[in-house]
Order: sequence, then structure tokens, then C-alpha cells
Amino acid sequence: MSKMRRHLIDTRFGQIHCRTVGAGPAVVMVHINNQSSAGFLELMANLAPNATAVAMDYPSHGMSDHISYTPTIADYATCVTEVMQGLGIPRYAVLGEATGAVVAVEMGANNLDRVNGIIMLNCPIYKDTKQAHEVHSQVKSQTLRPVDSSGFPLTRTLEYVLANDPSHAPLKPDQSWLDRVSLGQIQAGRSSWQALDAVNAYDLANTFGKVGCEAMLLMGEHFHYTGQIGEYTKRFKRLTAEVIPNARFCMGWEKADVIAPKVVEFLKRVN
Repeated sequence: MSKMRRHLIDTRFGQIHCRTVGAGPAVVMVHINNQSSAGFLELMANLAPNATAVAMDYPSHGMSDHISYTPTIADYATCVTEVMQGLGIPRYAVLGEATGAVVAVEMGANNLDRVNGIIMLNCPIYKDTKQAHEVHSQVKSQTLRPVDSSGFPLTRTLEYVLANDPSHAPLKPDQSWLDRVSLGQIQAGRSSWQALDAVNAYDLANTFGKVGCEAMLLMGEHFHYTGQIGEYTKRFKRLTAEVIPNARFCMGWEKADVIAPKVVEFLKRVN
């Protein structure tokens, strides 16, 4: 396998950190809220023999520069575009997980000159922005995501996560997974809800139907929106959807060996 490399790309949002590995058709990966490109290390390694895999950190996340304002989902899409321009990759697919899936939807609706397909892992679905705010108010609670008196995230143990927030953990989380999540929360710091707030303000339901490229939806069997998979298939123009058995949240980490072959086949279709 080719060596994984790290880059800092100059963008209008400051310097954005990303990782690249492999050769072949390109796919850029955008991550879950509060996390970073480190959550895709296993998936990148599995893709590398057959694809050029890029994973980036949002502004204010991972090792990217912090920004003082809340971006929009369109801003995150612009950031993806500028990172790929900086890497000299003119055309690519976009793979996003959870919050990243929303960014992928925006890319597929409004960046068709560059994007040849989108892959959504555990994409949320809301009837409107009001429902998104209501759903995520619980996610932001002190019970699920404790913070200190200044609002800085506190680390959690595996026992705490499984007792209080199991739906946002893989089915079989281990300490290496939690260490990456904890580091991601610390790196985001008091900016940790920027990406989720961007999702809350985004008209996701009405943008599904505007996606003009081929799309693939992979949903974990135990993810909290998988039961509504029929709603997705009704809204997209060109969508294939599949349920990944024994998967829940963060399946890009836990099910990398299952997801990678599906991504490779998708890249063959759209390139």
C-alpha cells in the first residue's frame, strides 16, 4: 500500500488538514460532527489499493485552523472543493458519514461540475429544520456530552458512553475508537457544535431531490434512521440503498472492510 500523507491546504477558511493515500479514482471523505479525518483511517487503508482516498478535517476540527463563526453546509462544501483544488484533483466522489453525509448531499446538488457521485453513510433525515433542532438538543445535553464550566468538552469512559449514549457509538466500540473521538472533541473544543448547528439550519429534506449525480446510501442495521430508508429512496433521483448488518453509528470505522468494496464498485460505476 502507498504511504499515507498529510497536507495543510490554504483555503478561505484558513489552513485545512487532510490525509491522502492510494491511487485510482478519487473519493473525498467528510466526517461526523465533533470528530476528524482520523475516524476514516481504516476505511482509507481498505480503499488505498483501488482508489485515491482523501479525508479532511472541517474548519475548527482535527488539525485544521479554527474559525470564530458557524459555517453553513454550503461553506463546508466550498471547503471540500478548495481542498480538492489544492490537491490538484479535478473530479471525485464525496463520501460523508452522518453530518458528513449532509455535506455530501450539498455537493451532489450544487457541485456537479466536479462531483461524479455521492456516498452517504448513516445519513440523517428530518422533515424540517425545526425537527433537526429538536432532535439535536438532546445530543447537546450535559448527560450525553459533558462539558466543564467554560463549555470545554470533558472526556468520557467507554462505560459512560455505553450507559448514556450508545446510539452514537459502534456496536463494539473499543478504547482506540473512543480515544480518537475524545481527541476530536478536545481539538474542536468550544467550537464542537459548529457542524451540527450547520446541519440544523440546512434544508436537507428538500435538497435530497436536487442531487443530480448517482448516489449510494449505506445505513447501519441499528442506526436510528434506518427504519425510514423508504423515505430516502422516494426523494432521490438516482439512489441505491443498502443496510449494513450488525452496524450502528461510526460504521466507517467499525465496518471499513465491508464498506470499502462497495465504495470501490461505486467508483467504477461513476468514473
